[in-house]
Amino acid sequence: MAQKGVQLDRETFSCSICLDLLKDPVALICGHSYCMKCIKTHWDGEDRKGIYSCPECRQTFTPRPVLLKNTMLAVLVDQMKKTGLQAAPADLCYARPGDVACDVCTGRKLKAFKSCLTCLISYCEQHLQPHYDVALLSKHKLVEPSKKLQENICSQHDEVMKIYCRTDQKSICYLCTMDEHKGHDTVSAAAERTEKQKELEVSRQNIQQRIQDREKDVKLLQQELEAINHSADKAVEDSEKMFTELIRLLEKRSSEVKRQVRSQQETEVSGVEEVEEKLQQEIRELKRKDAEMKKLSNTEDHNQFLHSYPSLSALSPSTSSIQIRPLRYFDHVTAAVSRVRDKLQDVLRDKWTDVSLTEVDVLLSDSPAEPTTRAGFLKYSCEITLDPNTANTKLLLSEGNRKATCMSDEQSYPSHPDRFTTYTQVLSRESLTGRRYWEVEWRGREVDVAASYKNSSREGLNVSVFGRNDKSWSLECYNNRYIFFYNNIETPVSGPRSSRVGVFLDHRAGILSFYSVSETMTLLHRVQTTFTQPLYAGLYLDYGDGATAEFCKLK
Repeated sequence: MAQKGVQLDRETFSCSICLDLLKDPVALICGHSYCMKCIKTHWDGEDRKGIYSCPECRQTFTPRPVLLKNTMLAVLVDQMKKTGLQAAPADLCYARPGDVACDVCTGRKLKAFKSCLTCLISYCEQHLQPHYDVALLSKHKLVEPSKKLQENICSQHDEVMKIYCRTDQKSICYLCTMDEHKGHDTVSAAAERTEKQKELEVSRQNIQQRIQDREKDVKLLQQELEAINHSADKAVEDSEKMFTELIRLLEKRSSEVKRQVRSQQETEVSGVEEVEEKLQQEIRELKRKDAEMKKLSNTEDHNQFLHSYPSLSALSPSTSSIQIRPLRYFDHVTAAVSRVRDKLQDVLRDKWTDVSLTEVDVLLSDSPAEPTTRAGFLKYSCEITLDPNTANTKLLLSEGNRKATCMSDEQSYPSHPDRFTTYTQVLSRESLTGRRYWEVEWRGREVDVAASYKNSSREGLNVSVFGRNDKSWSLECYNNRYIFFYNNIETPVSGPRSSRVGVFLDHRAGILSFYSVSETMTLLHRVQTTFTQPLYAGLYLDYGDGATAEFCKLK
């Protein structure tokens, strides 16, 4: 009882602004007392045209009161300080904004120490004591202080909700089972929590397994990065050694080889790093989800658990596991340069020959001309396959993913962010740089032969069609005409109708040419621009008439 009296005295002689014992106490006309410095500071910030107020009762004063030290109150405060109570006991912790306050305390409330799910009341440590001392109360369920206790009360019957209705997927009270939930599949909230807890643990195990799988994939990507960089560095080093054996005129070409290797290296590394970043992002999201599930798993409040469980239990679709494609290194650069050196030793010094590589063009002339014959184009031919992850679900891929057919039924492709969802389009798996040539055999009412950047739009009316944006170039092929589109600008094209279209790309020179291919080759349209990214071959097939398009195998 003596301790309780000391606590009351301390609260009585505390400033309600700084919450400490009064310093230089002053008493206002309304009877409330403050530290002289605290009330002055408060009024300095409150000045509203000469009107001042008491922070507790809000009584106003005009003009500003003259503050005089309350001598008697100061003596009493000094006597309290001499008792050694300058700091509040450790267990005397008052509730502040945002804290859960004790529901039993009167006057200035203490912070709650526990909340009782049976009483639906939060208690400070002092008022909680009966729950430890009284046998009947000791059976109550105590949890960490919570502001959401009222969510455990049935709004219709004002009873504690200790039952879970599996039929309606909600918490109810025992009166609800006799009323609107009569005959429903019901269990105790604790039993339902046990079942959901098991499901939660399975979900966590799945997440942890996915994290391990993604970390393994990241490790594989890092190994590929190291191998690509090592191969590129070795190719540059070997190329420089070979070029130093040639006359001074070849030094210029040596630096060109180095630039092209680095450009291809940057493209390859950029692609791998993009995949790695997606995986790292998924790992971070999975870890965050796991942490939230762990926190929910440790929640002692069954109803709070069941309330939050549906939003956390569902997992977002997983990014498809990566498949490491055959590694593309740069040994062929070394081999190609070696062949050039051997040939140049046998020819006149003023005789130059263009050397075409599979992945990197080592060009000995500054501005090589575009081929004029089909045989010349075929020197740059490349095998192109279609990427199933980009194919619209109305497209069936066949012939080793070289052929696309427009179907009336949707194909069972897995969800993927690269998939075209609005129009029946598909992109190639291979990125295209340097000098490339490919041909497309087509049939149907309309087939568009296109080239596009990887990041062209995948959905949206009109803007995601090849040629209707600034990231793709498209030749629309009909039975009786051609139309070229870029950035939604239409260009009529004249030329002989053919079921085969040839496409020539000189990425460095910024040239993209479309040809009608039959017994002869006829230029239909040529683009002259600056390409800022690798290109991908694209196809659009008119929906509904069974159109087909196939990338041809070129000898």
